[in-house]
Amino acid sequence: MVPFKDVFLGLEQRPYKRATSSQKCLRVSGKHNDLENVGPSPRHHTFFEMLGNFSFGDYFKRDAIRFAWHLLIDELGLPLERMWFSVYTDDDEAERLWIEAGAPKERVLRFGKKDNWWSMGDTGPCGPSSEIHYYWGDLDQQIADGVNKDDEYLEIWNLVFMQYDAKPDGTLVPLPAPSVDTGAGLERLASILQGKDNNYDTDAFAPIMARIQGLLDQTAEHRQQHLARYRAIADHSRSVTFLIADGVMPGNEGRSYVLRMILRRAARFGKLIGFEGPFLAQIAEVVIEQMGGHYTDLPEKSAFIFQTITEEEERFHRTLTTGLVLLDELMTKLRAAGETVIPGEEAFQLWDTYGFPVDLTRDVAGDQGFTVDEASFRAALNEAKERSRATAQDKTAQDVSVYSTLLAELQKQGVLGKAGVKQLIYENMAENDTEIAGLIVQGQNVMEAHAGAQVEIVLPETPFYAESGGQVGDTGEIYYFPEDVDVPVWTVEVTDTRKRIPGLIVHIGKVVSGTLKIGDPAHAAINTERRWDIMRNHTGTHVLHAVLREQLGMHVHQAGSLVAPERLRFDFTHTQPVSKEELAHIEKRANEIVLANYPVNTRWTSYKRAVQEGAMALFGEKYGDEVRVVSFGENEEANDAVSMELCGGTHVDSTAEIGNFRIVSESSVGSGMRRVEVITGRLAEALMEERLALLERTAAILRTKPAEIDQAAQQLQEQNQQLQKEITQLRQKLAQQDTQTLLERAISVDGFKVLSVQVNALDVDAMRQMSDWFRDRLGSSVVVVGSVIDDKPMLVASVTNDLLNRGMHAGNLVRDTAKLIGGGGGGRPNMAQAGGKESAQLPAALQSVPTWVEQNLK
Repeated sequence: MVPFKDVFLGLEQRPYKRATSSQKCLRVSGKHNDLENVGPSPRHHTFFEMLGNFSFGDYFKRDAIRFAWHLLIDELGLPLERMWFSVYTDDDEAERLWIEAGAPKERVLRFGKKDNWWSMGDTGPCGPSSEIHYYWGDLDQQIADGVNKDDEYLEIWNLVFMQYDAKPDGTLVPLPAPSVDTGAGLERLASILQGKDNNYDTDAFAPIMARIQGLLDQTAEHRQQHLARYRAIADHSRSVTFLIADGVMPGNEGRSYVLRMILRRAARFGKLIGFEGPFLAQIAEVVIEQMGGHYTDLPEKSAFIFQTITEEEERFHRTLTTGLVLLDELMTKLRAAGETVIPGEEAFQLWDTYGFPVDLTRDVAGDQGFTVDEASFRAALNEAKERSRATAQDKTAQDVSVYSTLLAELQKQGVLGKAGVKQLIYENMAENDTEIAGLIVQGQNVMEAHAGAQVEIVLPETPFYAESGGQVGDTGEIYYFPEDVDVPVWTVEVTDTRKRIPGLIVHIGKVVSGTLKIGDPAHAAINTERRWDIMRNHTGTHVLHAVLREQLGMHVHQAGSLVAPERLRFDFTHTQPVSKEELAHIEKRANEIVLANYPVNTRWTSYKRAVQEGAMALFGEKYGDEVRVVSFGENEEANDAVSMELCGGTHVDSTAEIGNFRIVSESSVGSGMRRVEVITGRLAEALMEERLALLERTAAILRTKPAEIDQAAQQLQEQNQQLQKEITQLRQKLAQQDTQTLLERAISVDGFKVLSVQVNALDVDAMRQMSDWFRDRLGSSVVVVGSVIDDKPMLVASVTNDLLNRGMHAGNLVRDTAKLIGGGGGGRPNMAQAGGKESAQLPAALQSVPTWVEQNLK
């Protein structure tokens, strides 16, 4: 019911008062629906299809109960002797209505808030509910006390009577009109109608279960032995298939984490029942075969779904091996200490550092007799979320009651209609005469605002676009300038425009001069040059979306966008980096569409018809019954278009008005998610002028023509490489001259030479070369060279093979010597290196070498 929240609260109007739905849902927590129950339970799922009927101030309890009775008893023919009905503890009306419908009085039971009260959270729409249960067991054994306690009493439908708005202080305020929200599980009804005592034996799951068993080539006994895992895999395969089809990609935040968690849980269960490698894509094939006829996007995106699933499985198999080893080590350590609880901080580290989900930690730990301190895990997780919390939240947002109160008052006065502020954005109006309808200063509704104040202005109608759908809000001015005066009475500089609640648009800005009051005449004017830049980029976004799908595949799905005057940013689903060649093709194709000068057409139609005609609806966006379709490049004969999307933003009249289209960057924003940034119009032109000027300046520096600059640069690079080679050779000769002098500093110890000297070297490789040179000339010897490289002391030691059995070990030598320079190191007996922090101690460290040799000599 979340999309209907504002309707229940009276903040949004719909052109209908009744609705029914068949909704694909995904849930991993809630009543009886914690993830660990999926598999062991015969009826709980992460993905399911919810049937519902809704009333928005139309019918209430009587009709909701009558409709439910008619469907279940009269239409579906469920036996009344197996039906039980529950109502809220003090809901006498609901009990009476069930009895009037035909339910025996003894089968209508009362329960408290735990079972028969529904709310979407601590605040918001809520009310008493009435649940309908079906008894699966032996008729002679059923008792009233089994409802809401025994799994044989299956809840199949919940009728929620929306009556109240719960406030933060706990008070319940009656809703503007009592409403109804119901939910019935399709899978549960199917199990009853098909005579199955569990959902997994119905035709919704049976083919999936058969595919799992077939891929393993296992017996029915094996399947029964691992039944809970078979069921979890079957359920999870449906979830991951639909999530990926909707554009969700595996990740560590929000819905992306939910997908990763479910997919990895299925992968782990697959490993436990016999799968050696990735297998879930083959299970997803069955899901698409079964459900693709109704959810037609599944077959269209099948290749992308399979690829995404397989890549995540492969990624998980790599982390699973590491995570299981670390978890096993942790449990061994805890067991030795007599502990049976895995600290939440440790579980969080497994997830945060190694990608090992906490539910898998919980499952594996449970098999070994351990539990997880999930409270401290959640605390660590919440702390991490605080550090990386999205900055997209509106920092100036205030209590919604300020806006709802103002909207209700303006509608009551007739200043605003039922739809709220009238938008003139589709009428090509850059300015209009209006009046001040509302003022908000410092979170309070006020009658006037003075110079210097930060203000939010409400106008009855406005040409300003309020931020929505990724497009930023308009800026401009609102002022009062009577004809008989020389300067405006007051002026407000508008810096942003927002839709605070449905129907209420506010113009955010600063009072530059004067004092404005409620009822003042006003002239609203947008920054037209900025609006043009935004329109070019918004239409450019549609061009980019179409071209990405055309060039990379139909799996590409918009996952987020920013349409600003200076650039457009577009996030989309794609598992691989976009190559330079692909980006060049994308940019070229986009400019072909621009130059084709397609008219950009807009029209209003029903949501259902728009989708049937091929318009793209974006995942996560909220659409009403009437939607705006933006399209270009229509081909009536092929019943097709280059682009057709549902969009409420502002656009240019033809693609040619976009101007130049230039891709400036492509990057990753997460697993399976890419980002492209583009500039168009004036900024693209400025970029090209800047690049051409740079080309001219560079050509002048290289004393060549712009068309030959690459050849000149290549020639310069070759000359530079040759010079570098000559410099290196000269340095080696100089170093050899220096080392010849240093060679004379070697001392004799028991028949062999010991040399420890400081040298000038550019890097450790040069130090090794010097060490080899010294050793080759000294013969039987121990050589240690030291140098300061990048302000850090370094040591390299070498020992000839004949001294290895006499206690000389290069690794031990540099390890002990490096302690004097505040560091450490080691290596092979005949060659080793070390580093430190204290460059000033390098001479002392080198002086200690002969003493070390004498002390360790055998």
